[in-house]
Amino acid sequence: MKFARSSGILLHPTSLPGPYGIGDIGPQAFAWVDFLFAAGCSLWQVLPLGPTGYGDSPYQCFSAFAGNPYLISPAALIEEGVLTHGDLADQPNFSADRVDFGTLIPWKLAVLDRAYQRFSQAGDHPLRPAFDAFRRAQADWLEDFALFMALKETHQGKPWTDWEPPLRDRHPEALAMIRSQYASAVERHAFRQFLFFRQWDALRQYAHSKGVSIIGDAPIFVAHDSSDVWAHPELFYLDERGKPLFVAGVPPDYFSPTGQLWGNPLYRWEAHQASGYRWWIDRLKATLSLVDLVRLDHFRGFCAYWEVPAEAKTAEKGRWAPAPGMDFFQMLYKTLGELPIIAEDLGVITPDVVELRETFHLPGMKILQFAFAGGPKDPFLPHNYPVNCVVYTGTHDNDTVLGWYQRVDEDEKDFYRRYMDRDGTNVAWDLIRGCWSSVAVFALAPMQDFLNLDNSARMNYPGNPSGNWSWRMSSDAASDELCKRIRELNYLYDRENPVTLLAEAKAKEEAMKTQNINPPEEKSA
Repeated sequence: MKFARSSGILLHPTSLPGPYGIGDIGPQAFAWVDFLFAAGCSLWQVLPLGPTGYGDSPYQCFSAFAGNPYLISPAALIEEGVLTHGDLADQPNFSADRVDFGTLIPWKLAVLDRAYQRFSQAGDHPLRPAFDAFRRAQADWLEDFALFMALKETHQGKPWTDWEPPLRDRHPEALAMIRSQYASAVERHAFRQFLFFRQWDALRQYAHSKGVSIIGDAPIFVAHDSSDVWAHPELFYLDERGKPLFVAGVPPDYFSPTGQLWGNPLYRWEAHQASGYRWWIDRLKATLSLVDLVRLDHFRGFCAYWEVPAEAKTAEKGRWAPAPGMDFFQMLYKTLGELPIIAEDLGVITPDVVELRETFHLPGMKILQFAFAGGPKDPFLPHNYPVNCVVYTGTHDNDTVLGWYQRVDEDEKDFYRRYMDRDGTNVAWDLIRGCWSSVAVFALAPMQDFLNLDNSARMNYPGNPSGNWSWRMSSDAASDELCKRIRELNYLYDRENPVTLLAEAKAKEEAMKTQNINPPEEKSA
């Protein structure tokens, strides 16, 4: 994919406004695309779209292939006749500015169960042919996932390593019996996936019609309690009971004296190599069926990753273990062609990581918040950027710009003010302008920074197991005034959405016709 100079906004769908307790992919998502289009933005960046598990984190999903059922729009289901307004009569009094996952999840799943009951009880339901076709097309991952989720229900949510050994170890006879015994539950989970993919595909097609591409996110590691690990234990370092032998993390650094212990199981890369990296290729194909570009998280882990013994309490005692980065990406390139990948190359970056990124011409990431503590040679300062990079004011893991400014020491604040030639009264927009005016091919910022919000709007605190991912923007946040302000930035710094420009030109031409004004004739050479 050719990267062209453009801009966009980072906003996960859960943060959209709406009446149902969580942002979803219904009418408000379409209105959001309209906002991006009108603002002249070509990019919408989201977090991983999978079914969230531990801590409600999109980086700890029950599947790397499935979609998040909490994002399914009840309004769209009513429009299609799968739900009625009466099915939502027990809706709780949800907060408008935070997702209360504890209240939301049981209600949302009950609503989806009502949709499935109406679908399943009508043998000739209009959606049945499309559902059957979807199930056949996605069978490679969908059947294992749906069975995995049905089994988690019957085991009161316990991880798969706590199931009876025949189910834990996937004995064929036990699985065949369970598939038959819980056929309805398996179909119910498959139906949720059908609804998600159907709605997301409609939204993505609409985004494309507006010239908006979607940047997705692929975490390098997957959750241990996932259908991926349960269905493919041979691809991970596990013991005979399915428990991890080693887990992922990052070593101690300036930000974390004990490192970060993520807990994800580590890959047996030799097993992946032996299969021609089939699981990874299937995974990225699945991701690219949902989005147009992929931010590949923890890119450095494809060269070497921090291996921590599973019994460790912190990430302090680990080692760097090699990964087959060059061989892996050569296979990806051979199979997928030019890679529409953004390399999340933050953290401890060694020469082999740089070589891997540059060999495949992948843009890396720059975070402008990080730029003001290291002096004029700091690689995060805009005058040091290459064109082939993606710059952000901050990401979902960082504080908001205003929160950052209120927290850092006076030396860092002073360098920002001197470098940007600003007084600090409008710091979020100063950094946005710094990103947009840079040579970086893509410039993005979280919606929280466009709204000049403080630390209370932060999306995630890395290392905190709970209390994250809950921020939502207000229904009036995407205002006409804000739209015009972003539109002006995109014009000034040559980052305009070509479809927006074309639509504006056509509108101007129609207005001139209405007023009987002829467009100026071109002068001959």
